[in-house]
Amino acid sequence: MLHRDSLGSGQMIRAGQLNLMTAGRGIAHSGESPVGHDRLLHGVQLWVALPEAARHTAPGFAHHADLPAAGIGGFLATVFLGSLAGVRSPARAFSEIVGAELAAGGDGTGKIPLAAAHEHVIFTAAGSAVVAGTVLGPGRLIYLAAGREQAEISAAAGSRMFLLGGVPLGEPLLMWWNLLARTPQEIAAATADWRAGRFGTVAGYDGEPLAAPPLDVARLIRRP
Repeated sequence: MLHRDSLGSGQMIRAGQLNLMTAGRGIAHSGESPVGHDRLLHGVQLWVALPEAARHTAPGFAHHADLPAAGIGGFLATVFLGSLAGVRSPARAFSEIVGAELAAGGDGTGKIPLAAAHEHVIFTAAGSAVVAGTVLGPGRLIYLAAGREQAEISAAAGSRMFLLGGVPLGEPLLMWWNLLARTPQEIAAATADWRAGRFGTVAGYDGEPLAAPPLDVARLIRRP
């Protein structure tokens, strides 16, 4: 996939690599399949909420072609955020967080070390796995509350899981369309900025920016 953004970035991402975009106070971007590429993509897009102290930071983009990996039992753990099993990702994070792909080379088991202060999820992208006694097929996940120091996983050969975790944010979040904020008023202001083009333009993208859908601020306020 080819990434472009309003900072002027233009970066192809391939299997096993990481594109890390920090939206901060606002960014526009596009993601396109190169001409001639297979119509099916195999990748994971994750959103990470920035803590209050960092959420208005300048937008940024970084590409990491080489990510560290460690063997854990029958799994190869590729660490793309934070640290796990003695290896640390070079990617910048604004809070205590971990992200890793767990690939089973054969039918195997492993005890994945966890930071007790973190809450975690493990989800299966391909194949099947059993985590803490729960069977996970593709697209299913299990939540693991803080306080655990390890998670036992067994998986079939070729399965791929993702471990995600971090210190609980403890802050209110409001997500609407492609915008993330704390209050309805902030969402309304960001929507106005988007419609006015204040997030910037993406050079080289052959198309018009997505139009923000109608916004009902009163409805946002009524949500629990």
